[in-house]
Amino acid sequence: MESMINNTNTVIEKDAQKKTQDKTIRFLVISLIITLIVCVITFSAQGYFMNKKSEATIKELGSLYMENMDKQLSMHFETIMELRLSQVLSLNQVVLSAETDEKTVRKELRKRAEARGFSHVAFYSRSGNFDMLSSGHIRLIDPEPFLTSLNAGDNKVAIGLDESGHKVVLFGASVDYQMRNGEKCTALVMALPVESISDMLSLGEDNSMVYSHIIRKDGSFIVRGQGTERLNYLEQMEEDYGKNNRDTIDRYKKELLEAMENRADYSGVFQIDGQRRQIYCTPLNYSEWYLVTVMPYGTLDKTVSQLSMHQLFMTIGGCVVILGMLLVIFTKYFRLTRKQIEELERARSQAEAATRAKSEFLSNMSHDIRTPMNAIVGMTAIATANFDNPEQVKHCLRKITLSSKHLLGLINDVLDMSKIESGKMTLNKDLVSLREVLESLVSIVQPQVKAKKLNFDVLIDGITVENVCTDSVRLNQVLLNLLSNAIKFTPEGGTINVSFYEERSPKGDEYVRTHVKVKDTGIGMSKDFQKNIFESYVREDNVRVNKTEGAGLGMAITKYIVDAMDGSIEINSELGKGSEFHVIIDFEKATVPEEEMILPEWNMLVVDDDEQLCRTTVEALAGIGLKADWTLDGESAIEMVHKRHARHDDYQIILLDWKLPGMDGIETAKAIREEMGDDIPILLISAYDWNEIEDQAREAGVTGFIAKPLFRSTLYYGLKEHIEGAQVVQSTKERKDDFHGKRILVAEDNELNWEIASELLSELDLQLEWAENGQLCVDLFEKSQPGYYDMILMDIRMPVMTGYEAAKAIRAMNRSDSNIPIVAMTADAFAEDIRKALESGMNAHTAKPIDMNEITRLLKRYIG
Repeated sequence: MESMINNTNTVIEKDAQKKTQDKTIRFLVISLIITLIVCVITFSAQGYFMNKKSEATIKELGSLYMENMDKQLSMHFETIMELRLSQVLSLNQVVLSAETDEKTVRKELRKRAEARGFSHVAFYSRSGNFDMLSSGHIRLIDPEPFLTSLNAGDNKVAIGLDESGHKVVLFGASVDYQMRNGEKCTALVMALPVESISDMLSLGEDNSMVYSHIIRKDGSFIVRGQGTERLNYLEQMEEDYGKNNRDTIDRYKKELLEAMENRADYSGVFQIDGQRRQIYCTPLNYSEWYLVTVMPYGTLDKTVSQLSMHQLFMTIGGCVVILGMLLVIFTKYFRLTRKQIEELERARSQAEAATRAKSEFLSNMSHDIRTPMNAIVGMTAIATANFDNPEQVKHCLRKITLSSKHLLGLINDVLDMSKIESGKMTLNKDLVSLREVLESLVSIVQPQVKAKKLNFDVLIDGITVENVCTDSVRLNQVLLNLLSNAIKFTPEGGTINVSFYEERSPKGDEYVRTHVKVKDTGIGMSKDFQKNIFESYVREDNVRVNKTEGAGLGMAITKYIVDAMDGSIEINSELGKGSEFHVIIDFEKATVPEEEMILPEWNMLVVDDDEQLCRTTVEALAGIGLKADWTLDGESAIEMVHKRHARHDDYQIILLDWKLPGMDGIETAKAIREEMGDDIPILLISAYDWNEIEDQAREAGVTGFIAKPLFRSTLYYGLKEHIEGAQVVQSTKERKDDFHGKRILVAEDNELNWEIASELLSELDLQLEWAENGQLCVDLFEKSQPGYYDMILMDIRMPVMTGYEAAKAIRAMNRSDSNIPIVAMTADAFAEDIRKALESGMNAHTAKPIDMNEITRLLKRYIG
């Protein structure tokens, strides 16, 4: 029974759902049809209205353009006429003021008229007769208006013919002279060829948009523009268009003649043979002439037609787009009503996808943090369970150390990225030695290079500026990120090369442009991934890199730092063939005095399998005064040494690379010693750790070691002691760091941190004292005898008095040892923290957790 009820309810629900769907579909279909009809009507009306509006606008613009153009031409014509008439009057006034003799007056008038370009000059009587002052004769085509105006005392311009029948323009100005026949002169008349007026008005220029004529009231041309062959403008129009457009031509002629009769402006648009033309006519001052300007609408009509077509296409396109959108909406809604459950699931998936980006960072970091944490917790448990097995405990501690360093790196990257995204990361300039930076970098990566058995080399090419001003912490971070990535993604036995070179900086002589290239033979990157490599949290989704540690922040941080230094970083990579990162930064040169690095002119031999390194090393040696030969393998080196020895011209120092092809550096040194004895210093050069090969090298006769990279200063100080005859360098294993008796004051408020520091530092044979806060540190130092403490390791965040305040208080004391080395040892590891530490008077900064290599380096620097 219950089953039947459930089935019935299901059927009812389906029926209700179907009815709802049918109503929705009918509503959508009707709405779609109505909307489509409304859109078609709206767009069509809009297109029609815009087309008509465009035609009206073009007509209005054409009228304005024509009117303005005619006004300009009329003004130009009037200006020219006034100029010429004024010349006529001025000639009369000049001659009258200078001469009184009639013969002389005539001669002077003719002479001055010809000088101004007039072709004819004559007196004109009140009865209309000419008394020619120049050769030839002239006659008026329409004398009545000309004579009437001149007798009335007006200035006038008219058209006439010269003795050759050519048209001339006559300029008449009222004067009072006695003519030869005894008549009284009413005007002085001068003539110009009609072509000169055409040239002045530029009416003969070819212009496809408009053309102009000057005509008389009967239509005869005074000046003809382009496109006319007949002598009468009205006859030209009848010939061109009268055959098929008689009514239009007759109407146009009638309107034009009426306007000219009334000396009024005329504007009209008429259509002939499917082409529209706009006519504008205006009377010209000082004459009985009219300026007629014609503008064919062919180009404009074509533009309007194209515009109409575009509007039609846009209308059709708009209808299609709207119809398509409505169809999409209809389809979507129809699917919503038929598949509600599926769409709800899809909506949930979309919501999850929207929030996935927010949790991506936590997801990545959860995996990457848990991995080393799991190792730390697991290895701690294993070490505890195998406490009586020292080897097992040692193995576990080594794994814990590696995992801790990795975890610390992740935390540093996250904090750096947080600073970058909040815009709080800043750069602090200080004096930096590129040599020290690179040497420190090489020493840091040596254990990783050795563990993966990589071929590692560093090339210095022509570096002359070693001391620069930049942020040393961030520069180290950039280089270490690049090198760490190269090591991480290069398989065992691969090759990593680092090269440094410089060039002139476009910023000026105060800067030097330094290039750094890190090249590896690792797994490479795809082209798509290269586009996103500098984005945050990005790692290539590839089986080969799935086991590689990292949160994908290193390259984003590197790019930000390089950009902040106004530098650039480029990448060139290919899958399976490795990658090359190229960093270019303009460093400010440091203004520090440098020791003059000159050594005696000794002969040297450089042996390395890298030809470029050999050449750059020889150049650097030449810069410090040494002459050097070079070769690429041990066998050639032995032969060169043998030949020099046979000539009694031995090399005085030999530099040997450790890893040479065939016979390596140690074997080569041994062979040279067998022939040459112990007189010649043989120095090994390598980017690898000297300690791992020192015993074997000394047994083979190697005198000492110079670590790559081979800066000029590196070579100078490395060779100086041997050239000056100093004793052989003592073995680093025998030269144990001696800090016996050195007393260190440690300011640390955390007891566990003090215990860790005490245990680690006591291994260096240091005497340690503990101050639980900054105030206690200041008190202990103040009460001590001068020189009692050798160094202070200062925490920053402490109660009572912070490390910054304590450092300032110590520096302000009136004691001979107030300049005691103070090193910040703190978990505040941002660039701003380092800057604040230095500004408060501290000498250096090292970050927690304690890095014994860094602590040892600082101890050697300040109290060693």
